[in-house]
Amino acid sequence: MRHARISPPAAFRTFWPLVSVNRAAVLVSAVLLMVAAGCDAGAIGIVGVLTDDVLTPSDLAAFWGPAALWLGLAVTGAVASAAGGYLAGWTSEHFLLGLRDRVFQHLQAVPPDALDRFGTGDLVARLTGDIETVESLVASAPVELITSAAGAVVFAVAAFWTSWQLALITLSAAPLIWFAARWFGTLMRSATRAERDSNGRLATLLEESLANMTLVQAYGRQQAERGKVHREGRNWMRAGLRQIRLSSVYGPTGELVETVSVLAVIGAGAWQISEHHLSVGGLLSFAAFLGYLHPKLQELGEIVVSASSATAACERLIEVLRTGTVRDDAPRPEVPPLAEPVRGAVTFEDVGFSYPGSGRAVLHGVRLAIAPGLLVAVTGPSGAGKSTLGKLLLRFHEPSRGRILLDGRDIAGLPVDEVRRHITLLPQDSMLFDGTVRENILYGRPDATEADMIAAAVAADAHGFVSTLPDGYDSPAGKRGNNLSGGQRRRIALARAMLRTAPVLILDEPTAGLDDDSTARIMAPLRRLTAGRTAFLITHDLRLTAQADLVLHLSDGTVTMTAPGLSARTGPEPEPEAA
Repeated sequence: MRHARISPPAAFRTFWPLVSVNRAAVLVSAVLLMVAAGCDAGAIGIVGVLTDDVLTPSDLAAFWGPAALWLGLAVTGAVASAAGGYLAGWTSEHFLLGLRDRVFQHLQAVPPDALDRFGTGDLVARLTGDIETVESLVASAPVELITSAAGAVVFAVAAFWTSWQLALITLSAAPLIWFAARWFGTLMRSATRAERDSNGRLATLLEESLANMTLVQAYGRQQAERGKVHREGRNWMRAGLRQIRLSSVYGPTGELVETVSVLAVIGAGAWQISEHHLSVGGLLSFAAFLGYLHPKLQELGEIVVSASSATAACERLIEVLRTGTVRDDAPRPEVPPLAEPVRGAVTFEDVGFSYPGSGRAVLHGVRLAIAPGLLVAVTGPSGAGKSTLGKLLLRFHEPSRGRILLDGRDIAGLPVDEVRRHITLLPQDSMLFDGTVRENILYGRPDATEADMIAAAVAADAHGFVSTLPDGYDSPAGKRGNNLSGGQRRRIALARAMLRTAPVLILDEPTAGLDDDSTARIMAPLRRLTAGRTAFLITHDLRLTAQADLVLHLSDGTVTMTAPGLSARTGPEPEPEAA
């Protein structure tokens, strides 16, 4: 999968607003960590004083003042370091929470068809591992950059104060560390991009294989699935090994540069002592400053490498955030809110539609006027556009041309939530959650009373079997409702739909996958569900089409209509859209 290429600064600017809401904590954290670095530098300077004024002349009386100062600096530095580290971690965790919420909220507005191209496992990988990697660039990196740079400056100034000649020798290694970091960062970015993509593919493959384990075992395809998982796992391993090779080389390269610099400093320092330009204590202090300065320079280089690496994860998240959502603009003045109660009159006016990226028109020139309360069967061959009608009515997609009216109001000018509040979808897959039976029924209307919930279950012919469960309505349904039979899951889904009391229904193959007994059992609940509502029944089941007021047959994107007992315009006309 190709991602839009962005630079680390551009990636940082994209996600920085989520950190900036806690900018005060970021600033205080950076200040505290710089105070800790300053305390370290002061303590190192005291080492030189103790060497020259206490150890060399063996003057114990001169020990107590520097020792007390050193202890004070150590306590101050420890407190500042602990507080600064906690604030930095607090900021990072809040960033992770905010970014994950933002990405998930965006995904909830993306049409389901558009999500399919990512794969569930890949999306989970982006919402977990990729977000944590982005955090290292946007939330952690600024504090690390400020504190490392400030520490480098503090220790460099102290080193120059001690011996400017040795300091120049030390800092001559800085350009080498910088260029090495830039070069390794470019390579690491490419390696990380490959690793994150492979991780997403493997997660999707594992999720798919585990979800279909019944079929895998029944068909004896375990070896084939193991082979697919192994091949993708090997690709992930290779991408990871490439990262490891780069990291393994970068670290020792920096250490080699540091070793050469230290040897040069020791040699030059020995010469300065022999010429009486520097004391032994001064050389010890400088060596200590050097021991702190080189790690800071190394940290700055690692930040560059990490930023380049994290940019690959940023690209994957930006790709998700750029995936188109259903427009939910403010209602247009010429489209007033739906008048309550909503009757459920549905009109398609010359509606055409093509899926994004497809040049083929799924629907074109569809004209329908469905009066409230009619049961409309939608039939046709696979791929004819039956489900597309429902998706357009739910505003999962917008028509390419024409418009759709609900009670005479153009739904494109109404908030998405308002449109969907008046439409109930009963999908082909019952789609139960890993919760109790009660929670699954109440998902249709969380504020419903106990009496309303039980009434819906009774109407759906579910109350009887639910009452026999060990904990009744508090019995766990299991993941995807696996604790229930197929017919039981369908009846729970029917109860959930009945509880919504929405005036428009979309039923997608409600009897698919059920045996004759289960189908016969839900026929009465289906009739109760559709009574008094405008219902679009997508089906191939002739037993259902025979009960319909209207039958729409889709073929090649066009609609033909038959009315077993009614005309397409039976009943009151939809109200015209207000000017």
